[in-house]
Amino acid sequence: MSEASVVPEGQSTSSPAPAAPQSLLAQMEQMLAALNADLVRLDADLQTPPPHHTDTHQS
Repeated sequence: MSEASVVPEGQSTSSPAPAAPQSLLAQMEQMLAALNADLVRLDADLQTPPPHHTDTHQS
């Protein structure tokens, strides 16, 4: 039996291989990129000064 004919467990040779699931590293990179984008957005929101209302409660 040659190495080229070895089929990984759970896969058959008669059906086409399904799209390989993302590796754990790729999933972690996507999650970190999304988290970083959220943190950048939050930081920008916190850096902007609050709106200055001219019609505050004056009695």
